[in-house]
Amino acid sequence: MTDTPLERQVGGDHYKRFKIQPVVFIHHNNLPFCLGNVVKYVCRYVVTKNPQDLEKAKHYLDLQLELDKVSPSR
Repeated sequence: MTDTPLERQVGGDHYKRFKIQPVVFIHHNNLPFCLGNVVKYVCRYVVTKNPQDLEKAKHYLDLQLELDKVSPSR
């Protein structure tokens, strides 16, 4: 039997530990790319406790703010 893409994760299981996988949450809520990555890295930090994950989340927030300045669409 073959796993579906949502049942397998390459490089660990940190996202599969959540009741709702970040990718499912992001998709169902139509989050833009940068904000989806914020959700992903914050969820990852909860499991890994790696401060770099929060730095990445912060970077994507900064990117979103910058993109909103140059192309406000919301």
